[in-house]
Amino acid sequence: MFRNLIRVGAVLAAAALIGNWFLAEFKAARAQGKPWYAAYLTLPGLLILLALMLPLVLHWLQR
Repeated sequence: MFRNLIRVGAVLAAAALIGNWFLAEFKAARAQGKPWYAAYLTLPGLLILLALMLPLVLHWLQR
C-alpha cells in the first residue's frame, strides 16, 4: 500500500514538473511571437506528446 502511494506521488510530481516546464516554454514562445505549435517542438512538449501517444502505440502493438 505504501509503495503504491510513493509510485503515485512520483508520477504526479513528474507530471507537475513537466507541466510547469512546458508552460514556461509556451509562455516564452508566445512572448517571442512564435506559432502556437512551437512549444510542442521543445523537450517538455515532446515528452507530453509521447505520454499521450504511448497508450495508443501499446494498444496497436498488442493487436
